[in-house]
Amino acid sequence: MDLAELSLYEVRRKIYPRAVHGWFAAWRWALVWATQIVFYGGPWLTWNGRQALLFDIAHRKFYLFGLVFWPQDIIYLAVLLILSALALFLFTALAGRLWCGYACPQTVYTEIFLWIERRIEGDRNARMKLDRQKAGARKIALKAAKHAAWIAVALWTGITFVGYFTPIKELCANLLAFSAGPWETFWALFYGFATYGNAGWMREQVCKYMCPYARFQSAMFDKDTLVITYDAKRGEPRGKGGDKGDCVDCGICVQVCPTGIDIRQGLQYECIGCAACIDGCNQVMTKVGKPQKLIRYSTLHAMEGTPTRVLRPRVLVYAAILASVATAAAASLYLRTPLKVDVIRDRAAIAREVEGGLIENVYRLQIMNTTEEARAFTITVRGLPDMHVWGEPTVGVPAATSRMVPIKVRAAPAASGTHPIEFEVRALGVENVVVTEHSVFIVR
Repeated sequence: MDLAELSLYEVRRKIYPRAVHGWFAAWRWALVWATQIVFYGGPWLTWNGRQALLFDIAHRKFYLFGLVFWPQDIIYLAVLLILSALALFLFTALAGRLWCGYACPQTVYTEIFLWIERRIEGDRNARMKLDRQKAGARKIALKAAKHAAWIAVALWTGITFVGYFTPIKELCANLLAFSAGPWETFWALFYGFATYGNAGWMREQVCKYMCPYARFQSAMFDKDTLVITYDAKRGEPRGKGGDKGDCVDCGICVQVCPTGIDIRQGLQYECIGCAACIDGCNQVMTKVGKPQKLIRYSTLHAMEGTPTRVLRPRVLVYAAILASVATAAAASLYLRTPLKVDVIRDRAAIAREVEGGLIENVYRLQIMNTTEEARAFTITVRGLPDMHVWGEPTVGVPAATSRMVPIKVRAAPAASGTHPIEFEVRALGVENVVVTEHSVFIVR
């Protein structure tokens, strides 16, 4: 009886993507520039004398240009995640993995790291030849230069990432002085290491095995989804000669693929939709004098000669839900009151009778001024006869600050028990900035 040893996992075959030029490659690099200008430049933008984009976890404030969010606004983060998921579903149903091919951080940084690799070690054949060589001064120098450049980009990426949570100017000054906090140092190094490992070493392994999107994307695909396709009717049989199809079997489509697949074998989950194979094939078709678009963006229905439906049920449902959630979120932000109030009855001070026979309760009001202007607020209360705030009813709160204010409320004697009351906090000199909060008044 013969025994066979099977491996549960495929041994990785190193991929050497070949450089390619063309319309889609230009679009891919345009997205690389756009995303990185936004990412690297975001922390350096200023607004009203402070960092425009800052998620200040230490002080529990989140600055987004002119908006200041507090932990109580966590609902907006949930809405943002929902919008992102719905947009991904909609775009995937329409045009496949465009996010993966053009804007995903894994794709973007892999493109950057590959560009560095090509500039130092050369294109595909030169890199393959270098890796086959024995260790020598030239090989060690080239590898060291490449990894030094990778580490520099990765470290700056990690520092930029932390700069969204700690003011970037302060962070850079602390790093230069070797006085950065342990958490800032850890996350800068961790994110930098992740960038270096994912884009420099793992590359297609992240897309093929670590990213869950590659696994569940098929649930959003149908025969009307725009995907990268190979025209087998036109291309087969492969080869050169009068009785052959247009595919000359040069293998360029495989050599330029960042995940190393052969698109001629049909749509595969490893395909990230980057269109490198389209650019490579178009170049070959031009050289051999044949029409381009042997490999192209198309739909399975179009390849079968059936009309493609763009407006189909799943697309309409995704679009309707996305539009509804986005409209509701925009309206909520527009109507958002830049004032938050929490009322806490002081349990340490029970109801007591004061001069004039009035009953007094003590409360603590947390007033959050979410604007970037200092404001004064008046506090009024209603719910029982002769109810009023005893003392100074006007409170000043600095810009983007929360202040805890003790308030004494007095009212005429009433029946024993708890009575519902309302606090009203109104900004002085600003219309429509008013918040009403409910509480109870205790009479013993």
